Amino acid sequence: MARAGPMLFRLLGNRNVFLSFGRLSSVKMTQDFHTGPALHKSQTMQKLGSQNNSKQEKQYEEQQKRNADAGELTELVRDFLQPDEFYKSCLNIGVDFFCGVPDSLLKDFCAYVTQNAPKEKHVIAASEGNAVAIATGYHLATGKHPMVYLQNSGLGNIINPIMSLTSPSVYSVPMILLIGWRGEPGKRDEPQHLVQGQATPGLLAALGIPFQPLPDYEEGADQALLTAKHYMEKSNAPYAFLVKRQTFAPYKLKKGPAPEEFVMTREDAMKVVIDNLSQKDVVVSATGMLSRELFEYRVSKDMGHEKDFLTVGSMGHTSSIALGVAMQKPKRQIFCLDGDGSVIMHMGAMATVGQSNLDNFKHIVINNGAHDSVGGQPTDAGNHEDFSFSKIAQGCGYKTTMVAVTPEEVAQCVLDMRGMEGPVLLEIKTLMGSRKNLGRPTRTPVENKEDFMHFLAIN
Repeated sequence: MARAGPMLFRLLGNRNVFLSFGRLSSVKMTQDFHTGPALHKSQTMQKLGSQNNSKQEKQYEEQQKRNADAGELTELVRDFLQPDEFYKSCLNIGVDFFCGVPDSLLKDFCAYVTQNAPKEKHVIAASEGNAVAIATGYHLATGKHPMVYLQNSGLGNIINPIMSLTSPSVYSVPMILLIGWRGEPGKRDEPQHLVQGQATPGLLAALGIPFQPLPDYEEGADQALLTAKHYMEKSNAPYAFLVKRQTFAPYKLKKGPAPEEFVMTREDAMKVVIDNLSQKDVVVSATGMLSRELFEYRVSKDMGHEKDFLTVGSMGHTSSIALGVAMQKPKRQIFCLDGDGSVIMHMGAMATVGQSNLDNFKHIVINNGAHDSVGGQPTDAGNHEDFSFSKIAQGCGYKTTMVAVTPEEVAQCVLDMRGMEGPVLLEIKTLMGSRKNLGRPTRTPVENKEDFMHFLAIN
Protein backbone atom coordinates (compact mmCIF):
# COMPACT_ATOMS: atom_id res chain seq x y z
CA MET A 1 0.00 0.00 0.00
CA ALA A 2 1.13 3.58 -0.52
CA ARG A 3 0.25 6.84 1.09
CA ALA A 4 0.97 9.39 -1.60
CA GLY A 5 2.38 11.82 0.95
CA PRO A 6 4.81 10.13 3.31
CA MET A 7 5.31 6.95 1.33
CA LEU A 8 4.73 5.52 -2.12
CA PHE A 9 4.46 1.76 -2.20
CA ARG A 10 4.71 0.22 -5.64
CA LEU A 11 4.39 -3.38 -6.57
CA LEU A 12 6.63 -4.10 -9.53
CA GLY A 13 6.43 -7.74 -10.46
CA ASN A 14 7.17 -9.66 -7.27
CA ARG A 15 9.30 -6.88 -5.78
CA ASN A 16 8.14 -4.26 -3.31
CA VAL A 17 9.80 -0.88 -3.89
CA PHE A 18 9.50 1.88 -1.30
CA LEU A 19 10.00 5.50 -2.31
CA SER A 20 9.85 7.74 0.73
CA PHE A 21 9.87 11.48 0.12
CA GLY A 22 7.82 13.32 2.70
CA ARG A 23 4.92 15.49 1.59
CA LEU A 24 4.29 15.93 -2.11
CA SER A 25 4.68 19.67 -1.86
CA SER A 26 8.42 19.15 -1.30
CA VAL A 27 8.89 17.01 -4.40
CA LYS A 28 10.43 18.43 -7.52
CA MET A 29 7.72 18.21 -10.16
CA THR A 30 8.51 17.08 -13.68
CA GLN A 31 5.09 18.17 -14.93
CA ASP A 32 2.58 20.81 -13.92
CA PHE A 33 -0.50 19.55 -12.13
CA HIS A 34 -3.79 21.12 -11.15
CA THR A 35 -5.38 20.92 -7.74
CA GLY A 36 -8.19 23.45 -8.09
CA PRO A 37 -8.96 26.08 -5.44
CA ALA A 38 -7.64 25.70 -1.92
CA LEU A 39 -9.94 23.60 0.24
CA HIS A 40 -10.56 23.81 3.96
CA LYS A 41 -12.55 21.25 5.85
CA SER A 42 -14.83 23.79 7.53
CA GLN A 43 -15.59 25.47 4.21
CA THR A 44 -16.24 22.11 2.57
CA MET A 45 -18.66 20.99 5.24
CA GLN A 46 -20.44 24.37 5.16
CA LYS A 47 -20.78 24.03 1.40
CA LEU A 48 -22.60 20.74 1.81
CA GLY A 49 -25.41 22.55 3.64
CA SER A 50 -27.62 21.35 6.43
CA GLN A 51 -29.29 17.99 6.04
CA ASN A 52 -32.33 19.50 7.72
CA ASN A 53 -33.05 21.59 4.64
CA SER A 54 -33.44 18.62 2.34
CA LYS A 55 -36.14 18.62 -0.26
CA GLN A 56 -37.78 15.57 1.26
CA GLU A 57 -38.09 17.17 4.68
CA LYS A 58 -39.62 20.32 3.20
CA GLN A 59 -42.16 18.25 1.29
CA TYR A 60 -42.95 16.32 4.46
CA GLU A 61 -43.52 19.52 6.43
CA GLU A 62 -45.71 20.96 3.68
CA GLN A 63 -47.80 17.79 3.60
CA GLN A 64 -48.23 17.88 7.35
CA LYS A 65 -49.70 21.38 6.98
CA ARG A 66 -52.05 20.15 4.27
CA ASN A 67 -53.12 17.32 6.55
CA ALA A 68 -53.94 19.81 9.29
CA ASP A 69 -55.98 21.89 6.82
CA ALA A 70 -57.92 18.86 5.59
CA GLY A 71 -60.13 18.89 8.67
CA GLU A 72 -62.97 16.39 8.30
CA LEU A 73 -61.96 15.56 4.72
CA THR A 74 -59.87 12.62 5.87
CA GLU A 75 -59.61 11.33 2.30
CA LEU A 76 -57.24 14.24 1.61
CA VAL A 77 -54.84 13.26 4.40
CA ARG A 78 -51.46 11.93 3.20
CA ASP A 79 -50.04 9.35 5.58
CA PHE A 80 -46.41 8.51 6.35
CA LEU A 81 -45.01 5.50 8.14
CA GLN A 82 -42.83 6.40 11.09
CA PRO A 83 -39.61 4.34 10.81
CA ASP A 84 -39.56 3.55 14.52
CA GLU A 85 -43.16 2.32 14.51
CA PHE A 86 -42.58 0.09 11.49
CA TYR A 87 -39.46 -1.32 13.13
CA LYS A 88 -41.48 -2.13 16.27
CA SER A 89 -44.17 -3.73 14.12
CA CYS A 90 -41.53 -5.97 12.56
CA LEU A 91 -40.35 -7.00 16.01
CA ASN A 92 -43.95 -7.74 17.01
CA ILE A 93 -44.24 -10.45 14.32
CA GLY A 94 -40.86 -11.94 15.23
CA VAL A 95 -38.74 -10.25 12.55
CA ASP A 96 -35.70 -8.92 14.39
CA PHE A 97 -32.85 -9.46 11.90
CA PHE A 98 -32.28 -7.01 9.05
CA CYS A 99 -29.77 -7.00 6.21
CA GLY A 100 -29.51 -5.56 2.74
CA VAL A 101 -28.19 -2.81 0.51
CA PRO A 102 -29.52 0.71 1.24
CA ASP A 103 -31.95 2.44 -1.12
CA SER A 104 -33.06 6.06 -1.35
CA LEU A 105 -36.77 5.16 -0.94
CA LEU A 106 -35.91 3.12 2.16
CA LYS A 107 -33.24 5.45 3.53
CA ASP A 108 -35.26 6.65 6.52
CA PHE A 109 -36.09 3.12 7.66
CA CYS A 110 -32.54 1.97 6.90
CA ALA A 111 -31.20 4.90 8.92
CA TYR A 112 -33.37 3.95 11.88
CA VAL A 113 -32.27 0.31 11.73
CA THR A 114 -28.61 1.32 11.38
CA GLN A 115 -28.92 3.62 14.38
CA ASN A 116 -31.00 1.40 16.67
CA ALA A 117 -30.79 -2.30 15.81
CA PRO A 118 -28.27 -4.35 17.81
CA LYS A 119 -25.06 -4.88 15.86
CA GLU A 120 -25.61 -8.63 15.73
CA LYS A 121 -29.08 -8.09 14.23
CA HIS A 122 -28.17 -5.84 11.29
CA VAL A 123 -25.78 -6.20 8.35
CA ILE A 124 -25.26 -3.77 5.46
CA ALA A 125 -24.31 -6.34 2.84
CA ALA A 126 -21.95 -6.04 -0.11
CA SER A 127 -24.74 -6.93 -2.54
CA GLU A 128 -28.38 -7.89 -2.50
CA GLY A 129 -27.53 -11.51 -3.29
CA ASN A 130 -25.16 -11.55 -0.32
CA ALA A 131 -27.99 -10.22 1.84
CA VAL A 132 -30.31 -13.06 0.83
CA ALA A 133 -27.54 -15.55 1.68
CA ILE A 134 -26.87 -13.91 5.06
CA ALA A 135 -30.60 -13.95 5.82
CA THR A 136 -30.69 -17.63 4.89
CA GLY A 137 -27.88 -18.37 7.32
CA TYR A 138 -29.75 -16.51 10.04
CA HIS A 139 -32.88 -18.59 9.39
CA LEU A 140 -30.89 -21.83 9.44
CA ALA A 141 -29.36 -20.89 12.79
CA THR A 142 -32.53 -19.58 14.47
CA GLY A 143 -35.58 -20.83 12.58
CA LYS A 144 -36.84 -17.22 12.53
CA HIS A 145 -37.90 -14.94 9.67
CA PRO A 146 -35.39 -12.25 8.59
CA MET A 147 -35.96 -9.10 6.51
CA VAL A 148 -33.86 -8.20 3.45
CA TYR A 149 -34.04 -4.62 2.18
CA LEU A 150 -33.01 -3.53 -1.31
CA GLN A 151 -33.75 -1.26 -4.25
CA ASN A 152 -35.64 -2.95 -7.08
CA SER A 153 -32.55 -2.52 -9.27
CA GLY A 154 -31.00 -5.15 -7.01
CA LEU A 155 -33.54 -7.79 -8.01
CA GLY A 156 -31.10 -9.03 -10.63
CA ASN A 157 -28.56 -9.74 -7.90
CA ILE A 158 -30.98 -11.85 -5.86
CA ILE A 159 -32.40 -14.03 -8.64
CA ASN A 160 -29.83 -16.81 -8.24
CA PRO A 161 -30.04 -17.20 -4.43
CA ILE A 162 -33.82 -16.74 -4.51
CA MET A 163 -34.27 -19.48 -7.11
CA SER A 164 -31.55 -21.89 -5.99
CA LEU A 165 -31.59 -21.30 -2.23
CA THR A 166 -34.85 -19.91 -0.80
CA SER A 167 -37.32 -21.48 -3.24
CA PRO A 168 -39.87 -23.88 -1.68
CA SER A 169 -38.64 -26.46 -4.19
CA VAL A 170 -35.07 -26.20 -2.92
CA TYR A 171 -34.34 -25.19 0.72
CA SER A 172 -37.65 -23.38 1.35
CA VAL A 173 -36.37 -20.35 3.29
CA PRO A 174 -38.90 -17.71 4.45
CA MET A 175 -37.95 -14.03 4.58
CA ILE A 176 -39.48 -10.62 3.98
CA LEU A 177 -38.12 -8.66 1.01
CA LEU A 178 -38.55 -4.91 1.52
CA ILE A 179 -38.06 -3.45 -1.96
CA GLY A 180 -37.76 0.23 -2.85
CA TRP A 181 -39.90 0.71 -5.98
CA ARG A 182 -37.83 3.10 -8.08
CA GLY A 183 -39.43 3.86 -11.45
CA GLU A 184 -42.91 3.19 -10.10
CA PRO A 185 -45.36 3.62 -13.01
CA GLY A 186 -46.75 7.14 -13.14
CA LYS A 187 -43.78 8.65 -11.26
CA ARG A 188 -40.95 10.68 -12.77
CA ASP A 189 -37.57 8.96 -12.56
CA GLU A 190 -34.35 8.26 -14.46
CA PRO A 191 -34.40 6.04 -17.59
CA GLN A 192 -32.80 3.01 -15.96
CA HIS A 193 -35.25 3.18 -13.06
CA LEU A 194 -38.28 3.56 -15.32
CA VAL A 195 -37.30 0.34 -17.10
CA GLN A 196 -36.79 -1.46 -13.80
CA GLY A 197 -39.96 -0.04 -12.24
CA GLN A 198 -42.16 -1.32 -15.04
CA ALA A 199 -40.57 -4.78 -14.85
CA THR A 200 -40.58 -5.17 -11.06
CA PRO A 201 -44.06 -6.72 -10.53
CA GLY A 202 -43.49 -9.12 -13.43
CA LEU A 203 -40.09 -10.16 -12.09
CA LEU A 204 -41.51 -10.96 -8.67
CA ALA A 205 -44.38 -12.88 -10.26
CA ALA A 206 -41.94 -14.85 -12.42
CA LEU A 207 -39.95 -15.72 -9.29
CA GLY A 208 -43.13 -16.96 -7.63
CA ILE A 209 -42.92 -14.38 -4.83
CA PRO A 210 -46.24 -12.93 -3.61
CA PHE A 211 -46.09 -9.18 -3.04
CA GLN A 212 -48.08 -6.08 -2.23
CA PRO A 213 -47.36 -2.35 -1.91
CA LEU A 214 -46.47 -1.48 1.67
CA PRO A 215 -49.27 0.68 3.14
CA ASP A 216 -48.12 4.11 4.28
CA TYR A 217 -50.14 4.13 7.52
CA GLU A 218 -49.48 2.18 10.69
CA GLU A 219 -52.63 0.04 10.84
CA GLY A 220 -52.30 -0.95 7.18
CA ALA A 221 -48.61 -1.78 7.57
CA ASP A 222 -49.37 -3.91 10.64
CA GLN A 223 -51.98 -5.88 8.73
CA ALA A 224 -49.61 -6.31 5.76
CA LEU A 225 -46.92 -7.66 8.07
CA LEU A 226 -49.39 -10.14 9.57
CA THR A 227 -50.26 -11.29 6.05
CA ALA A 228 -46.56 -11.80 5.34
CA LYS A 229 -46.10 -13.66 8.64
CA HIS A 230 -48.97 -16.07 7.92
CA TYR A 231 -47.69 -16.73 4.39
CA MET A 232 -44.12 -17.42 5.58
CA GLU A 233 -45.39 -19.76 8.32
CA LYS A 234 -47.58 -21.67 5.86
CA SER A 235 -45.33 -21.75 2.78
CA ASN A 236 -41.79 -21.34 4.15
CA ALA A 237 -40.98 -18.96 1.30
CA PRO A 238 -40.18 -15.26 0.72
CA TYR A 239 -42.84 -12.53 0.73
CA ALA A 240 -42.22 -9.06 -0.71
CA PHE A 241 -43.33 -5.50 -0.05
CA LEU A 242 -42.96 -2.80 -2.70
CA VAL A 243 -42.21 0.56 -1.07
CA LYS A 244 -43.39 3.60 -2.98
CA ARG A 245 -41.81 7.06 -2.91
CA GLN A 246 -42.16 8.90 0.42
CA THR A 247 -43.74 6.01 2.26
CA PHE A 248 -41.58 6.67 5.32
CA ALA A 249 -41.38 9.84 7.38
CA PRO A 250 -37.91 11.41 7.56
CA TYR A 251 -35.34 10.01 9.96
CA LYS A 252 -31.79 11.31 10.10
CA LEU A 253 -28.80 9.03 10.47
CA LYS A 254 -26.35 10.39 13.02
CA LYS A 255 -22.91 10.53 11.49
CA GLY A 256 -19.61 10.56 13.32
CA PRO A 257 -16.83 13.04 12.61
CA ALA A 258 -14.59 12.44 9.61
CA PRO A 259 -10.84 11.98 10.14
CA GLU A 260 -9.12 15.35 10.40
CA GLU A 261 -6.85 14.69 7.43
CA PHE A 262 -9.80 14.34 5.03
CA VAL A 263 -10.31 17.72 3.35
CA MET A 264 -12.01 16.93 0.05
CA THR A 265 -15.47 15.84 -0.95
CA ARG A 266 -15.99 13.30 -3.71
CA GLU A 267 -16.73 16.14 -6.13
CA ASP A 268 -13.53 17.97 -5.15
CA ALA A 269 -11.50 14.83 -5.78
CA MET A 270 -13.18 14.19 -9.14
CA LYS A 271 -12.36 17.71 -10.33
CA VAL A 272 -8.67 17.30 -9.50
CA VAL A 273 -8.59 13.98 -11.36
CA ILE A 274 -10.24 15.41 -14.48
CA ASP A 275 -7.99 18.49 -14.47
CA ASN A 276 -4.92 16.27 -14.65
CA LEU A 277 -5.97 14.00 -17.52
CA SER A 278 -4.88 14.44 -21.12
CA GLN A 279 -7.12 15.22 -24.09
CA LYS A 280 -7.26 11.59 -25.27
CA ASP A 281 -7.73 9.91 -21.90
CA VAL A 282 -10.94 7.91 -21.50
CA VAL A 283 -13.17 7.96 -18.39
CA VAL A 284 -15.69 5.37 -17.22
CA SER A 285 -17.48 6.60 -14.09
CA ALA A 286 -19.63 4.80 -11.52
CA THR A 287 -23.35 5.10 -10.97
CA GLY A 288 -24.74 7.61 -8.51
CA MET A 289 -23.63 11.11 -7.62
CA LEU A 290 -20.12 10.69 -9.03
CA SER A 291 -21.35 10.54 -12.63
CA ARG A 292 -23.79 13.40 -11.99
CA GLU A 293 -20.99 15.56 -10.57
CA LEU A 294 -18.73 14.66 -13.50
CA PHE A 295 -21.41 15.65 -16.00
CA GLU A 296 -21.97 19.03 -14.35
CA TYR A 297 -18.23 19.70 -14.11
CA ARG A 298 -17.84 19.12 -17.83
CA VAL A 299 -20.70 21.58 -18.41
CA SER A 300 -19.14 24.21 -16.15
CA LYS A 301 -15.84 23.93 -18.05
CA ASP A 302 -17.50 23.72 -21.49
CA MET A 303 -15.59 20.48 -22.10
CA GLY A 304 -18.19 18.31 -23.79
CA HIS A 305 -19.14 14.82 -22.59
CA GLU A 306 -17.70 12.50 -25.23
CA LYS A 307 -14.73 11.42 -23.07
CA ASP A 308 -16.95 9.97 -20.33
CA PHE A 309 -19.11 6.88 -20.13
CA LEU A 310 -21.55 7.63 -17.32
CA THR A 311 -22.68 4.33 -15.83
CA VAL A 312 -26.15 5.43 -14.71
CA GLY A 313 -27.06 1.95 -13.39
CA SER A 314 -25.29 -1.41 -13.10
CA MET A 315 -23.80 -0.69 -9.68
CA GLY A 316 -20.54 -2.55 -9.16
CA HIS A 317 -19.84 -3.16 -12.84
CA THR A 318 -17.94 0.05 -13.66
CA SER A 319 -14.50 -1.57 -13.60
CA SER A 320 -15.68 -4.41 -15.84
CA ILE A 321 -17.00 -1.94 -18.41
CA ALA A 322 -13.69 -0.09 -18.26
CA LEU A 323 -11.81 -3.38 -18.61
CA GLY A 324 -13.69 -4.24 -21.79
CA VAL A 325 -12.82 -0.84 -23.24
CA ALA A 326 -9.17 -1.07 -22.17
CA MET A 327 -8.72 -4.47 -23.81
CA GLN A 328 -9.80 -3.12 -27.19
CA LYS A 329 -8.09 0.28 -26.96
CA PRO A 330 -4.56 -0.54 -25.74
CA LYS A 331 -3.13 2.79 -26.94
CA ARG A 332 -5.56 4.85 -24.86
CA GLN A 333 -5.35 5.48 -21.12
CA ILE A 334 -8.57 4.18 -19.54
CA PHE A 335 -9.48 5.75 -16.19
CA CYS A 336 -12.16 3.99 -14.16
CA LEU A 337 -13.68 6.41 -11.60
CA ASP A 338 -15.28 4.17 -9.00
CA GLY A 339 -16.89 4.44 -5.57
CA ASP A 340 -16.31 2.35 -2.47
CA GLY A 341 -19.84 0.90 -2.40
CA SER A 342 -19.66 0.13 -6.11
CA VAL A 343 -16.35 -1.72 -5.82
CA ILE A 344 -17.48 -3.70 -2.78
CA MET A 345 -20.69 -4.85 -4.49
CA HIS A 346 -18.82 -6.85 -7.14
CA MET A 347 -15.29 -6.94 -5.76
CA GLY A 348 -14.51 -10.13 -7.65
CA ALA A 349 -14.02 -7.95 -10.72
CA MET A 350 -10.77 -6.71 -9.18
CA ALA A 351 -9.30 -10.21 -9.57
CA THR A 352 -10.08 -10.15 -13.29
CA VAL A 353 -8.62 -6.66 -13.65
CA GLY A 354 -5.52 -7.53 -11.64
CA GLN A 355 -4.79 -10.59 -13.74
CA SER A 356 -5.41 -8.78 -17.04
CA ASN A 357 -1.93 -7.18 -17.06
CA LEU A 358 -3.37 -4.26 -19.02
CA ASP A 359 -0.88 -1.39 -18.93
CA ASN A 360 -3.57 1.16 -19.79
CA PHE A 361 -6.03 0.31 -16.98
CA LYS A 362 -6.06 2.98 -14.25
CA HIS A 363 -8.51 2.40 -11.40
CA ILE A 364 -9.42 5.34 -9.15
CA VAL A 365 -11.64 4.55 -6.15
CA ILE A 366 -13.12 7.56 -4.35
CA ASN A 367 -13.81 6.27 -0.85
CA ASN A 368 -16.08 8.32 1.38
CA GLY A 369 -17.08 5.29 3.45
CA ALA A 370 -20.77 5.59 2.65
CA HIS A 371 -23.62 4.76 0.30
CA ASP A 372 -23.86 8.49 -0.29
CA SER A 373 -26.36 8.43 -3.16
CA VAL A 374 -29.04 6.61 -1.17
CA GLY A 375 -28.87 8.08 2.33
CA GLY A 376 -25.31 7.92 3.64
CA GLN A 377 -25.40 4.52 5.34
CA PRO A 378 -21.85 3.29 6.04
CA THR A 379 -19.85 0.90 3.90
CA ASP A 380 -17.18 -1.43 5.25
CA ALA A 381 -14.58 0.73 3.48
CA GLY A 382 -15.27 3.47 6.02
CA ASN A 383 -13.28 1.46 8.57
CA HIS A 384 -9.96 3.03 7.59
CA GLU A 385 -8.03 1.17 10.29
CA ASP A 386 -8.83 -2.35 9.08
CA PHE A 387 -10.09 -2.05 5.50
CA SER A 388 -7.72 -1.45 2.58
CA PHE A 389 -8.54 -1.34 -1.13
CA SER A 390 -4.78 -1.18 -1.74
CA LYS A 391 -4.09 -4.52 -0.07
CA ILE A 392 -7.01 -6.12 -1.90
CA ALA A 393 -5.70 -4.79 -5.21
CA GLN A 394 -2.20 -6.01 -4.43
CA GLY A 395 -3.52 -9.49 -3.73
CA CYS A 396 -5.41 -9.44 -7.04
CA GLY A 397 -2.30 -8.54 -9.04
CA TYR A 398 -2.47 -4.76 -9.53
CA LYS A 399 1.08 -3.62 -10.21
CA THR A 400 0.88 -0.35 -8.28
CA THR A 401 -1.36 0.93 -5.50
CA MET A 402 -1.52 4.42 -3.96
CA VAL A 403 -3.60 6.35 -1.43
CA ALA A 404 -4.23 10.12 -1.44
CA VAL A 405 -6.22 12.52 0.75
CA THR A 406 -5.19 16.03 -0.37
CA PRO A 407 -5.60 17.78 -3.74
CA GLU A 408 -1.82 17.90 -4.18
CA GLU A 409 -1.50 14.18 -3.56
CA VAL A 410 -4.33 13.36 -5.95
CA ALA A 411 -2.87 15.54 -8.71
CA GLN A 412 0.59 14.00 -8.39
CA CYS A 413 -0.77 10.46 -8.27
CA VAL A 414 -2.88 10.96 -11.41
CA LEU A 415 0.15 12.27 -13.29
CA ASP A 416 2.24 9.36 -12.02
CA MET A 417 -0.44 6.84 -13.00
CA ARG A 418 -0.32 7.93 -16.61
CA GLY A 419 3.29 6.78 -16.86
CA MET A 420 2.93 3.57 -14.90
CA GLU A 421 2.34 0.06 -16.18
CA GLY A 422 -1.14 -1.01 -15.18
CA PRO A 423 -3.29 -2.17 -13.71
CA VAL A 424 -2.86 0.64 -11.18
CA LEU A 425 -5.15 1.57 -8.29
CA LEU A 426 -5.45 4.94 -6.58
CA GLU A 427 -7.70 5.21 -3.53
CA ILE A 428 -8.80 8.76 -2.66
CA LYS A 429 -10.22 9.13 0.83
CA THR A 430 -12.83 11.88 1.11
CA LEU A 431 -15.57 13.39 3.22
CA MET A 432 -19.19 12.35 2.82
CA GLY A 433 -21.83 14.58 1.29
CA SER A 434 -22.81 16.36 -1.90
CA ARG A 435 -24.25 19.62 -3.15
CA LYS A 436 -27.97 20.05 -2.54
CA ASN A 437 -28.43 21.57 -5.99
CA LEU A 438 -26.76 18.67 -7.80
CA GLY A 439 -28.59 17.99 -11.04
CA ARG A 440 -28.75 15.02 -13.38
CA PRO A 441 -27.33 14.50 -16.88
CA THR A 442 -29.36 16.27 -19.54
CA ARG A 443 -28.22 13.93 -22.31
CA THR A 444 -29.85 10.52 -22.63
CA PRO A 445 -27.88 7.32 -22.03
CA VAL A 446 -28.05 6.53 -25.75
CA GLU A 447 -26.64 9.96 -26.63
CA ASN A 448 -23.87 9.42 -24.08
CA LYS A 449 -23.08 6.05 -25.62
CA GLU A 450 -22.93 7.41 -29.17
CA ASP A 451 -20.69 10.35 -28.18
CA PHE A 452 -18.41 8.01 -26.24
CA MET A 453 -18.09 5.49 -29.05
CA HIS A 454 -17.21 8.28 -31.48
CA PHE A 455 -14.48 9.48 -29.10
CA LEU A 456 -13.09 5.95 -28.78
CA ALA A 457 -12.96 5.63 -32.56
CA ILE A 458 -10.44 8.47 -32.76
CA ASN A 459 -6.95 6.99 -33.14
